[in-house]
Amino acid sequence: MDDTLIKFNIHKDKRGSLIALEGNQDIPFKIERVYYIFDINQNTVRGCHAHRRLEQLIFCLSGSCEFTLDDGFNRRTFCLCRPDQGLYIKKYTWREFHHFSKNCVLLILASEHYDETDYIRDYKQFRAEIAARQNQAA
Repeated sequence: MDDTLIKFNIHKDKRGSLIALEGNQDIPFKIERVYYIFDINQNTVRGCHAHRRLEQLIFCLSGSCEFTLDDGFNRRTFCLCRPDQGLYIKKYTWREFHHFSKNCVLLILASEHYDETDYIRDYKQFRAEIAARQNQAA
């Protein structure tokens, strides 16, 4: 699975800490959309979809949560709990977010504008598209 946690440099002095992010330099894609999620019900599961084109870099600015990622072959769970780490999620990766802390705030940088046709919201359809991509590559 190519999805990774990326650690970003913290610039710290007596005034506090700062992390600077620049598209196509610190971020592995051109940023087309930014959004954030907060006031999340702690018992909910979010995500439950994959994208055909979109890539994302997700930061947990406050609190914590877990992300389970599935590339059609492997599942991995990542805990996001530090504002200096971002979870890079490539296209064709099923994602589920869960176990949100009370004060969880997520910041998402996206490579594409919102497009409902880019979403795969059914896991069986996701697996079918992964299998079709695998057959095309063979």
